[in-house]
Amino acid sequence: MQTVTRVLEVVGRSVGNVVGILYQSGRDTIDQVIRNVLPFMAFISMLIGIILYTGIGSIIAHTLSPLASNIFGLLLISIICAIPVLSPLLGPGAVIAQIVGTLLGVEIGLGHIPAQYALPALFAINPQVGCDFIPVGLALGEAEPETTEIGVPAVLMSRLITGPVAVVIAYVASIGMYVGH
Repeated sequence: MQTVTRVLEVVGRSVGNVVGILYQSGRDTIDQVIRNVLPFMAFISMLIGIILYTGIGSIIAHTLSPLASNIFGLLLISIICAIPVLSPLLGPGAVIAQIVGTLLGVEIGLGHIPAQYALPALFAINPQVGCDFIPVGLALGEAEPETTEIGVPAVLMSRLITGPVAVVIAYVASIGMYVGH
């Protein structure tokens, strides 16, 4: 009888410890969401609203889409989208990438832009991906302020370099991919 009591006691403590850990994890998660994620979502929603209301997304998209008919234009689009000051503003909701991507898709479908530019165009319009989330990601990782001060510009500058490189790699990879049948 005493061993049964001891087994129940050990099982009860173990289950209590697991429940306590899970409960604290839930509290920590809710705290992180309230302190970091929700303010970021509100900020991004405001930016998307401004971009859509002012029509600046459409203006930029219609300005950039004619550049997509050759590799040099795609490289220029990539550089413009990866400018460190612009990329955090272009990233939220990928509004501009969506509009430019739709316009390019239509132009490729109509035959105005060769199909081999589809893959490089995808990389050209997306070098800003994730740039809007860098500060939040660092906050979620509880980075030191100095890390954020150095990390955010470092990632933004690296995207300025890796964006055009990705376009060139995609261009080379798409050579011969769309041969007419």
